[in-house]
Amino acid sequence: MRVLITGSKGFIGKNLIVRLGELEGYEVIGFDKDDSLSDLRERVECADAVVHLAGVNRPKDVKEFAEGNTDLTARLCDYIEATKRQIPLVISSSIQADLANPYGESKRGAELAAARFANRTGSPVVIYRLPNVFGKWCQPNYNSVVATFCHNIANDLTIQINDPAAQLKLVYVDDVVSEFIRVLEGIPPGVTQGVVEPVYGIGLGELAAQIEAFKNCRTSLVSERVGTGLVRALYATYVSYLPPGKFAYDLPKHGDERGVFVEMLKTPDSGQFSFFTAHPGITRGGHYHHTKTEKFLVIKGAARFGFRHIVTNERYEVITSSDKPQVVETVPGWTHDITNVGDDEMVVMLWANEIFDRDRPDTIASKV
Repeated sequence: MRVLITGSKGFIGKNLIVRLGELEGYEVIGFDKDDSLSDLRERVECADAVVHLAGVNRPKDVKEFAEGNTDLTARLCDYIEATKRQIPLVISSSIQADLANPYGESKRGAELAAARFANRTGSPVVIYRLPNVFGKWCQPNYNSVVATFCHNIANDLTIQINDPAAQLKLVYVDDVVSEFIRVLEGIPPGVTQGVVEPVYGIGLGELAAQIEAFKNCRTSLVSERVGTGLVRALYATYVSYLPPGKFAYDLPKHGDERGVFVEMLKTPDSGQFSFFTAHPGITRGGHYHHTKTEKFLVIKGAARFGFRHIVTNERYEVITSSDKPQVVETVPGWTHDITNVGDDEMVVMLWANEIFDRDRPDTIASKV
């Protein structure tokens, strides 16, 4: 399928082109503001489907709304009709199409032009009234507050909030692109209203606080819950605005004659990740926990884990090395230690089920 994408150099266009390029069976034809209407006419003739993303939302002159939205859409429809083929058309509109302002009216005019085209020709048309779209490659300080907040906070610039309680409706660009690809595989006949889901709701102040929290993770080491939903999408967006010089950040390192200990990542409710080293013959640990649990993985060298039940004095040991990946768990009520029994430095990854609390460490010294 040869897909003509208008607005191909824009935010959604770039994301859509990349995703289509990952799939077999699609060829992208681009059209952007640097191209002419004659270019558009020629490219329509080569297309099997059209995704119309081009439009105007921040013009220097208000009349550009009608020219860049209503008029351009009408011309595009005329060019498709002139091919005498039924070419499916996907249109990106706006939730502002219901509003009585120049932008909204121009978007509504574009929708009406597309509907008339579908009625005349029988070509299928899908119209998406999108709320605020956010994600990587969106232009900051333009028409996306998410892009602006992410860019400014990632680059240590100030942000401005006039009404923290103001509510936003957001959709993530990956969800928009996935929906466009889904509908390209089988556009229904007639004129339909497409829907991108999920739609997220968040207050402006809450949005700013969440993005600030992403930045603070590098110093506190406590990750936000970035695995699902809006927070996942916002975090991906935030890090996409980091300049290359901030791709890496330092961690505090604690060292003594035994080796080093480095905390990497902490979570609000799923523990923390660390690593430590030990020189040959060195023993670390020698304590027990009542409730805290840990998982150890030797990734370099060889180790002997010693265990003793603090009530029965039953003893047990585990010998493990990096040659055979093996997790060793510490068990509440068993004091434990780890000794480097190899000839080289030992490196061990460690997960604990809770963030270390100096006031309530649940770590009681006791020799094995």
